[in-house]
Amino acid sequence: MNILYIHQYFHTPYQAGSTRSYWIAQELIKNGHKVTMLTMNKKINSKLERVDIDGINVIYLNILYDNNSFYTRLTTFMKFVFNSIPVALKEKDIDLVIATSTPLTIGLPALALKWFKKKPYVFEVRDLWPEVPIQMGGLKNKFLVNLALFLEKTIYKNAKHIVALSPGMYEGVLKRKISKEKVSMIPNMSKIEEFWGREKNLGLINTLNLKKDSFKVVYFGAMNIANGMRYIIDAAEMLNNEKDIEFIFLGGGASEADLKERCIKENLKNVVFLGNKPMEELSEIVNICDVSLITFQNIPILATNSPNKLFDSLSAEKAIIVNSAGWTKDLVEDNDCGFYVDPEKPKELADKILYLREHPNKCLEMGKKARTLAETTYDKSILCAQFAELINSIEHQTGHRN
Repeated sequence: MNILYIHQYFHTPYQAGSTRSYWIAQELIKNGHKVTMLTMNKKINSKLERVDIDGINVIYLNILYDNNSFYTRLTTFMKFVFNSIPVALKEKDIDLVIATSTPLTIGLPALALKWFKKKPYVFEVRDLWPEVPIQMGGLKNKFLVNLALFLEKTIYKNAKHIVALSPGMYEGVLKRKISKEKVSMIPNMSKIEEFWGREKNLGLINTLNLKKDSFKVVYFGAMNIANGMRYIIDAAEMLNNEKDIEFIFLGGGASEADLKERCIKENLKNVVFLGNKPMEELSEIVNICDVSLITFQNIPILATNSPNKLFDSLSAEKAIIVNSAGWTKDLVEDNDCGFYVDPEKPKELADKILYLREHPNKCLEMGKKARTLAETTYDKSILCAQFAELINSIEHQTGHRN
């Protein structure tokens, strides 16, 4: 089939950011499909640029992401909608559309293709929008709330199939009165060839001006309000006098500047911000660390998240500490690859970090169990194959052939 894959925030392994869509596209190509990726966020000199990236026909729209507030993000979302719909409608010989959130508005060009060109689409739910911004207080206007809920229902109802990225998201979709036969759960993926345990790069430790023998705690990924990173800084402040513990932050987002300012204000000597890094360098830095943190604000809907950094941490062979009382808590506890800590009690986080520092064998044991879980359950080769199998089944249902 010729597949139009719509992902507003598409990244390749050569960039910082989530690469799930890249790997799924690669698997679809291996299965004989042709994939065109419609995305944005690239500085180009024209309204549109079309390039080939590892066999994927990528269409970049000249729209840059603005993360300053919910409403500036909403403006970006709508810019993408209005620019992507005419481009999508002009694509020839499309058999199937895949639209992956967030944002929820990514479903609008998919709907346009269904309504105007009778093209079926698969909708991938990466976050339960609009419930996330509603519970977080970002979306308060009653008209916009009702409009968003109507859009969610319309997108789900018209989809050929829906893929949810966690058990909580799966249940959230079913609550919208969608039949189970129409919904699959395929979580985020571990990339065992990109993240793995090996000898620590001492030269890199020196280059980054880190302590050679410190116990290193890493957080990598988005630094936004939802990620609840003030909680980590609270724990870092409690451990500021522990000379051999370092907190390493990789990534960026709306909260980054405030976090840095607080660290300076409180004279925290145990916190280092390293910014966004491409996959290869990120993997090297994560490897020199001992524990990976996965944190979110204490808001019920966020417990349904399927964070990339969790699965990369599994693959990287790291002990993991989570603070969401959802399926990630069950995952680390049931597989003995990490700890859950109360999101309202940063002292619990500080205490678990101290425990793992003082019990290095336990820390290593948890890391090995994490790696085993990545290899046997969550590796991208396993989950991308599941996704491709779903698309192949839709191909047979619709009767499309290349």
